[in-house]
Amino acid sequence: MRSGAKVAIVGGVFAVVVGGVGYGAYNILDGLGGGGDGTDSKSATTEVKTGPVTKAEIEDASKKFLKAWADGDADAASQLTNNAAEAGPALTGYRDTAHVTEAVITPGPAVGAKVPYTVKATVSFKGTSKPWSYTSELTVVRGLTTGRPLIDWAPTVIHPDLTDGASLRTGEAAAPAIDALDHNGRPLTKEKYPSLGSILDALREKYGEKAGGTAGIETVIESADAGSPDKSLLTLTKGRPGELRTTLDANAQAAAETAVKKFSQASVVAVQPSTGAIRAVANNPATGFNAAMQGKQAPGSTMKIVTAAMLIEKGLASAGQKIECPPTATYYGRTFKNLDDFSIPDGTLTTSFARSCNTAFIKLIDDTKDDAALAKEARDVFGIGLDWQTGVVSSDGSVPEETQGEAAAQYIGQGTVQMNALNMASITATARTGTFRQPVIVDRELDGRPIAAAARSLPPYVSQQLTNMMRQTASWGTGKNAMASVGGDKGAKTGSAEVDGQATSNSWFTGFSNDLAAAAVVQAGGHGGDAAGPVVAAVLRAGS
Repeated sequence: MRSGAKVAIVGGVFAVVVGGVGYGAYNILDGLGGGGDGTDSKSATTEVKTGPVTKAEIEDASKKFLKAWADGDADAASQLTNNAAEAGPALTGYRDTAHVTEAVITPGPAVGAKVPYTVKATVSFKGTSKPWSYTSELTVVRGLTTGRPLIDWAPTVIHPDLTDGASLRTGEAAAPAIDALDHNGRPLTKEKYPSLGSILDALREKYGEKAGGTAGIETVIESADAGSPDKSLLTLTKGRPGELRTTLDANAQAAAETAVKKFSQASVVAVQPSTGAIRAVANNPATGFNAAMQGKQAPGSTMKIVTAAMLIEKGLASAGQKIECPPTATYYGRTFKNLDDFSIPDGTLTTSFARSCNTAFIKLIDDTKDDAALAKEARDVFGIGLDWQTGVVSSDGSVPEETQGEAAAQYIGQGTVQMNALNMASITATARTGTFRQPVIVDRELDGRPIAAAARSLPPYVSQQLTNMMRQTASWGTGKNAMASVGGDKGAKTGSAEVDGQATSNSWFTGFSNDLAAAAVVQAGGHGGDAAGPVVAAVLRAGS
C-alpha cells in the first residue's frame, strides 16, 4: 500500500484518491474473473497459484477492496473477499443502516499479510451529523481454489468490535443513557473504570428507563445475542441520562482496576458481608467477557472453606481437633497429594486449613457417609446454584452431586466444581457472618427482582471456627505474606487449581478485612498467595 493512500467517501458519490491523484474510471473486476468465494470459471489449463501472498498481491488486493468499499459497491467489494455471502450484507449495512455518509480510510504499512487502516467518517441521521473515527485492519489470503489474493473476511474488517452475527445501526438508542454512581454518589464511567464497560452497558439496557432517562440518537453494535446489550460507539444526539446508584465503591473499584493490570488475565470481586453489596468488579483484559462474574473454573483450595464448614457441621472435625495430613491419600483409585508432598505430623484441622493440606480433607470423605454432602452444603448454606439475580448477568457457581473419586476431588476445589471471583467472595462473606446474602450490584427495590436465599445459616459455633481458621491462614499460614499489609480483623484462604493443558496452575485467593470480602483469580498465576493474593489485598486495603 502506498504511503499516504486515502479512500474517500463523499456524500454518497464516491471517488478514490491515492497520493492526491484520482483513479477516474476503474473496472474493479478487471483481470479478476468472478466471485471471491473461489468458484469463478477458469480455463482448465490455467495454473492456480499457490504459496503465501506476495507483497505486491497484498497491496493490489487491499487497494481494490478499499476502493470498491469506498465506491459504495458492496457487491464488488464482497467479491474481493473469501466470503461474499457474509461480506455483502455487512458492507451494504455500513452505508444504509449505520448511515455513514463520508469517510476517509488511511492505510498504514502492511505487516506481513495484514493491512491496518484508520477510518475518519461522518455519520448522518435525520439532519444530524457527527464525526466518527476508529482503526481496524484486513488480512489478505490466497483463495483456496482460484489462487487469487482475497480479503480474509471477518466482521472486524468493518469495525474492530464487530462480531459474527452483530450489526452496526444508527438510530434511536434502545435504552436511555445513565449516569452511574457508586453507593456514595460518586460518578462511575467506563473511561475511568474500564472494567465497568460491559457492566454499565448492561445496567443501561436494563435500568435506563427505570432511572428516568430519555433515549438519544446513537451508532451502536447490535449484538446477535438478544440478551446482550447494544454497544454504543457514537452519540449523535444526547438524550437525558437517568441517574442510577449502584452498590459499587469508587475507592475499591479504582484499587481493583490497578491490581488486575499487573497480570495478563486476572479478575477480582469485592462484596460487603453484612449486606451482599458488590463493592468492586475488575477484569484484565477489561473489555469483552466479564470473567469476574460470569467465569466458570475450578477454584482449588479456596473451596476448602465450604468443605471445612461441612465437616464441622457434621461433627466430623473441629478447628482444634487433630487431623492426619500424610503426603498422599487415595480414594476410589484416585491419588491426591500435597504440594511438594509435604505432611503435617500431629496437625489439627486449623493447621491443615492454614497450610492448605489436601490429604487431610480427602481422608475425611469416607466419614461423611454421603458423597453429595459437599454439594448440599454449598447450596443450602452458601447459596451456590440458587439463580442469583445480581442486577446484571452473572454465574452463581456450581457444585454437582458426584460420587467416589470425583466427589473427593471436589473437596479440594478440583473436578467438576465451577466458580468465579464473585462466587468465592460471596462464600467468604457467608463464612464471615454465617448467613448467605445474595450479592447485588443495584438495589432489588429498583425492579423488585427476586433475591436468592439459602435454606439455612451456619450454626454460630461453625461460623466462629471457620472464621478463626481463616484468621490463622492470614496470620501465619499460606496467606501471611499477601495479607501482611491489610489491617483490621482479617482472614484468608489460598488456592491453586490445575487446568488441563496449562503448564502453570491458576492462582486463587480469597480474604476478608472487617466488613469487606474479596476474591481473585489469576490465570496461570501459580500459588494462590503469589499472584491472586496481592490483588485481593490491594482491594481490601482500599475498601475496608
